[in-house]
Amino acid sequence: MNFGIIVLFVALILFGVLAFKQVSAYILAPLIAVFVAVLSGLPILDSLKNLFMPAASRYFSSFFLVFFVGALFGAVYQYTGAAESIARFMSGLTKDKFVAPLIMCITGVLTFGGVSGFVVFFVIYPIALQMFKKANLSRILIPGAISAGCWTWSMTAPGSPSIQNVIAMDSLGTSSTAAFVPSLIAAVAQFVLIFVWLEYRARLLTKKGRFFDDKTLTKQLDPSEIATDEKRDLPKPIIAFLPIITILVLFNIFKLPVETSVMSGVILAVILMFPRVEGGIKEWVVIFNKGAADSGVAILNTAIVVGFGGIVQNTQGFTDLVNSLQNMSISPMVFVMITVAVCAGACGSASGGMGVAFNALGGIFRDLGIPLEYVHRIGAIAAGTLDTLPHQGAQITLLGICKMTHRESYFDIMVTQIIVPFIALGIFIPLASMGL
Repeated sequence: MNFGIIVLFVALILFGVLAFKQVSAYILAPLIAVFVAVLSGLPILDSLKNLFMPAASRYFSSFFLVFFVGALFGAVYQYTGAAESIARFMSGLTKDKFVAPLIMCITGVLTFGGVSGFVVFFVIYPIALQMFKKANLSRILIPGAISAGCWTWSMTAPGSPSIQNVIAMDSLGTSSTAAFVPSLIAAVAQFVLIFVWLEYRARLLTKKGRFFDDKTLTKQLDPSEIATDEKRDLPKPIIAFLPIITILVLFNIFKLPVETSVMSGVILAVILMFPRVEGGIKEWVVIFNKGAADSGVAILNTAIVVGFGGIVQNTQGFTDLVNSLQNMSISPMVFVMITVAVCAGACGSASGGMGVAFNALGGIFRDLGIPLEYVHRIGAIAAGTLDTLPHQGAQITLLGICKMTHRESYFDIMVTQIIVPFIALGIFIPLASMGL
């Protein structure tokens, strides 16, 4: 195999292993970038200053507002009790059964409704903890249930205001509902498969004697983390759903930019639930400060790894890899799937990898001779596959929030967010090939 390609694969393995050892992405990204630069014959300092940093800064400047408004929305829903209201409403529909899949559903509803997938963790985790405690389920499943809700069907379904959908729209000039019928079928397939898997795993862990209070887990909870207030006065579910519905309508029907749509949802949520925050304007400022801080952490975690992708795409190994794929006897749709998935794996980010892929290969994608709507949706789904290797910044953040380790919780993340999306692509591509 080509030496340059081997260097890239070794770099990904190193990235994953060190992330598994809980080394910070802020250290990993530049460290592995230097490793790739040295073995690829690129000047180290010049590569960091003129390839790494520009790629990271471009991503930051392009998508900061999306992260920012999504984080504000998440903070409002956390502190007003709107997210908990939705959780209790949906929990009531299932009579407190199917708890792990239900967390996936609640997270998906919030993400599809405009809460950034990078900050929804902060909103959902306290809710998931209480629901798992009530059902006496192992905490092992919490990271997988939450991340499956925000990184799979809700991220790639037609009409989603996710960054992946926005990148494809901006790059290809397609709509948010591109390839609607096969996209919808693939999204439903992802939802069903993940639902079944999480419920299966919950029952299996219970059968093995793994319950909520599990002393074998590496990190134990503080009693204050699982305190509950069943008497808390929450917004009515219809009030909690209204801003989400507003965002979807503005984004998909009125075709407003995602930033405008989500900010409109934030404003409506504040108007509807302003009295629910004690302390008035002063306390609302605290909430917005929290949201803004969350957005900064989330986008930096991603942008710094995208910087690594900026060096990768300028190596001879990356060029050789793309050329090798083009020379293989594979269909154009499979080519899009593989290249986007590899870029997402290199960046440890769905949106970052998709940005790198469309920036480096956009011209090739347009010349493949397949409808751009299919390129849009395949790219969006494929970006959510190998991005979930252990070095993904958002995943590391989530595991830290949930007080779990890769060793304890990564298996379910891998199944729901690598294997299942590839199965979805295996459904989408034949349907698209039939012209649906």
